[in-house]
Amino acid sequence: MAQVPASGIRKFFDIVSQMKDVISLGVGEPDFVTPWRIREACIYALEKGFTTYTSNYGLIELRELLSTHLKRLYGLEYNPVNQILVTVGVSEAIDLAFRAILDPGDEVIIPEPCFVAYKPCIVFAQGVPVPIATSPERGFTPGPEQIEEVITPRTKAIILSYPNNPTGAVISRKDLQAIVEVASRHDLWIISDEIYDKLVYGVEHTSVPTLSGAYERTVLLNGWSKAYAMTGWRIGFAAGNSEIIETMMKIHQYIMMCAPITAQMAAIEALKNGDADTREMVREYDRRRRLIVGGLNKIGLECFEPKGAFYVFPCIRMTGLSSEQFAEQLLREEKVAVVPGNVFGDCGEGFVRCAYATSLPNIQQALERIGRFVARHSA
Repeated sequence: MAQVPASGIRKFFDIVSQMKDVISLGVGEPDFVTPWRIREACIYALEKGFTTYTSNYGLIELRELLSTHLKRLYGLEYNPVNQILVTVGVSEAIDLAFRAILDPGDEVIIPEPCFVAYKPCIVFAQGVPVPIATSPERGFTPGPEQIEEVITPRTKAIILSYPNNPTGAVISRKDLQAIVEVASRHDLWIISDEIYDKLVYGVEHTSVPTLSGAYERTVLLNGWSKAYAMTGWRIGFAAGNSEIIETMMKIHQYIMMCAPITAQMAAIEALKNGDADTREMVREYDRRRRLIVGGLNKIGLECFEPKGAFYVFPCIRMTGLSSEQFAEQLLREEKVAVVPGNVFGDCGEGFVRCAYATSLPNIQQALERIGRFVARHSA
């Protein structure tokens, strides 16, 4: 535990919570309230007395709906009885996947920048993270040759997370297929975190297990937090072959028992009737995305155009400040919260993450404040 740092994202969240008049572009959380019909389903479930445990796998109705949902969206077929596990958020699913797959000393390849939880969860499972750097020149996506270069006899898995946190990058189907072919040649697991699958702009999401040779070796992770504005409900799922899902279920069974039944009931309603709400949120995120990308580039902070999620990852090197210096001084001087890029991996140094999951007026005001800050600190 001593080698695992506390989350750099939560550090800034804690600072922001103690300051007034801060515009937060920090924590990756929708600013929308969970749609009423979903909240109402939870309230109704409580009124009807749904306060018990569920199956360790989750409510069968929810798993059946998920099975239908994945088939409708991507043509994927998962048996709801033994190939889908409902988890306490995708965060638990990430932890379960690594613990189910890894033996002590096994290596996991991680394209960076990446979500801050991946490395710690690998370490907790006694695995070894093997980061590979991506860059804006290549759209913050890895090439198959990069992955091939770092494979050793101890390599066990690759984790993919597209659309990406923190960059908003989306990887092409062609590049994903090439990565799957590398995994197939070396008999590697693929853990595909697709929590932002519905938040894409002008492109189609490719679900990894739909690719040739990927289905049996892929653990698909997803959930309700981002697409349905349900972060605090802590509800996610894993899908894969029955053997790996059963192994994950056994860990889940002893440490968590089951996801909260009321959250599962709300998730049922989201799958049944939540698509229109998601589409409206995506339209609003797209407006914000275009505003913040254009604004940052105008200020002089070169910004890769994201095609997914709700983050931008501008380069701040022209200020001469490190990522942490930029984030800390911007917060103190102009009361705008961003996250230092280096918390997402070493190749994130020289960048900061800005979440545009806030209102258009807030983004406009934040851009004005960042503009003043950059003008003062330009190298």
